[in-house]
Amino acid sequence: MAAIALLAVAISWGAGFVLMEPAIERQPVFNFLAFRFTLAVVIMVAVRPGVLKKFNKTLLLHGGILGLALGGGYVTQTIGLLFSTAAITGFFTGLYVALTPLFAWVLLRQKISTKALIGVILATIGLAILSSGALAFGWGEISLLACAVLFALHIIGLGLWSSKHDSYALTIVQLTICALLSWAGSLTLEGGVRLPPDGEVWFAIIFTAVLATALAFFVQTWAQGFLDPSRVAIILTSEVVWAAVIAYGVGQEKPEFLSVLGGCVMLTAMLIVEWPSKKKELVPLEPMPH
Repeated sequence: MAAIALLAVAISWGAGFVLMEPAIERQPVFNFLAFRFTLAVVIMVAVRPGVLKKFNKTLLLHGGILGLALGGGYVTQTIGLLFSTAAITGFFTGLYVALTPLFAWVLLRQKISTKALIGVILATIGLAILSSGALAFGWGEISLLACAVLFALHIIGLGLWSSKHDSYALTIVQLTICALLSWAGSLTLEGGVRLPPDGEVWFAIIFTAVLATALAFFVQTWAQGFLDPSRVAIILTSEVVWAAVIAYGVGQEKPEFLSVLGGCVMLTAMLIVEWPSKKKELVPLEPMPH
């Protein structure tokens, strides 16, 4: 169920990307993200106001660190987009699927299973194919590499701390930090607050705030109490595939051979990692005691 839930998160992120693409052409990116994260936090607190009683120093510390990693990932990704192409952005951001198990091994001494290692290699190859071979290295790519590192560290941090806290409360803290970083970016880099110009942009903000942010990150935080970081990274990186499928379906983009091939390789990587095995899992299906 945790794997299925994460797959639904990846699909919602893919759909959100398709909605965001035309929206951020009419509203500055940091402003869009600021409204998105702020609305997500407001909705989550309004649904369960009693969750604020569960806040404590440890929760705020762990949630703050995770929020800085997550929000920093969005900020560096946005900066990278200013200096690079969409293809290169997709490849470098998706490198977190390869960096996550590496960092988990270095920082947590977590063993990498053979299936996870094969999945990481295939997913990275798939991302490279999706980028159509476009590869360069400059300030944009340095920023995007930092983005991939931050996303990988965020996944590892969730795996380490998610089972120690209330998932709902931890999600609110993370998204609050993301909102603050986005507002800082809008005020310093975009000249201040700019309201969404039309209903289509408002719809994109509401969709991404509710489904692709509030619900999605809550599900991710909950699921990481059951799954190891490597499996989570491989499932979530399918966002690139779902974005392409949805974009093709609504006619926003035309399918190309390399895009289809890269998507198939990434889906193969997911199937290899998630395919049932008679061997005992390296990570138990129940949350590990801390």
